[in-house]
Amino acid sequence: MKKRVLSLVLALVMVLGLAACGGGNDAPKDNNQSQTSQPAPADNKTPDPAPAADKKTYNIGVSIYQFNDNFMTLYRNELENYFGTLNSDTVEYKVNIQDGKNDMAEQTNQIQNFITQGMDLIICNPVQTSSADTLIDLAVDAGIPMVLINREPLGVDANGNTVDESYPGIVDNDKVCYVGADARQSGTYQGEIVAALDNKGDMNGDGKVSYVMIIGDPENPDAQYRTEFSIKALTDAGVEVEELTAQIGNWDTNQGQQIAQNALNQFGDQIDVIFCNNDGMALGAAAAIEQAGRKVGENILLLGVDALEECQQMVQNGTMTGTVLNDHVGQSHAAVDVAVQLLNGEAIQNYYWVDYVKVDANYFK
Repeated sequence: MKKRVLSLVLALVMVLGLAACGGGNDAPKDNNQSQTSQPAPADNKTPDPAPAADKKTYNIGVSIYQFNDNFMTLYRNELENYFGTLNSDTVEYKVNIQDGKNDMAEQTNQIQNFITQGMDLIICNPVQTSSADTLIDLAVDAGIPMVLINREPLGVDANGNTVDESYPGIVDNDKVCYVGADARQSGTYQGEIVAALDNKGDMNGDGKVSYVMIIGDPENPDAQYRTEFSIKALTDAGVEVEELTAQIGNWDTNQGQQIAQNALNQFGDQIDVIFCNNDGMALGAAAAIEQAGRKVGENILLLGVDALEECQQMVQNGTMTGTVLNDHVGQSHAAVDVAVQLLNGEAIQNYYWVDYVKVDANYFK
């Protein structure tokens, strides 16, 4: 009997042990517990962020004929700033601006370096407009789009018509264009400012307008056209003119001052008007006029181009007769806009023109 009881106890112990071992799978579920599977406990790790959209980066090489130029300083700064405003989560424009130092060999080397570096686009303000074809050919042969700015290459007039068959120009090239302003207009505006005065510029009353012309760069079309068309506007208005002297100032303030000083010493009261191809030289001429004891608006007139802020103030206070707004904002923005079109593979024109604005006393009324 004892053996039988002991066998039953051992059998019961074995059954209970097996039940305990299988309880993880077969145990009855709590009626208050959800029948759905539960998430695994958090491991406190930050989930990986969603992959960012691919950002396209464009590298743009810019060569400016020389940094030591009042107008081109404004231009290049605005060019870089405007590119910066176009950066976004999907596109970035990296701009590398170089100083050509008014040296064609230096600028040619810069263009070659841009090509070696694999720039996506080149913007060039040529040192020598007559040699722009060399720079264009380098870019075209490398398959890199080029936007020429501010200094118009020779060979094509303002309407895009070829005037020099030996110069390849940029007409019909779908990856090269020029962005600038028609210098004929700026020269015309200078002459019109003078012709609109009651005495039509005849400050000494001798019946003719005797002038000094301070020229920027003799091979630059801007200098050529401003020189020619400022006087043409006077003769078209029926004004008799006399050129006392025309000297090359290379866009430089110090040279402008020296030329004006020499002319004032030589011709004195004969001088009615000093025309300057840009405001930089006009600032130098203004200093020479003051040193000579002459007064703009009373016994002499002074004209420039670019409408630098300082020169606009001088027009307002009467120490400069007038200037012409060379719109660095409009031109630089137009250059960037067409550069983006080229980078996007869009069709472009070969020429983009931005109008000048006449700045005289009436401009501020």
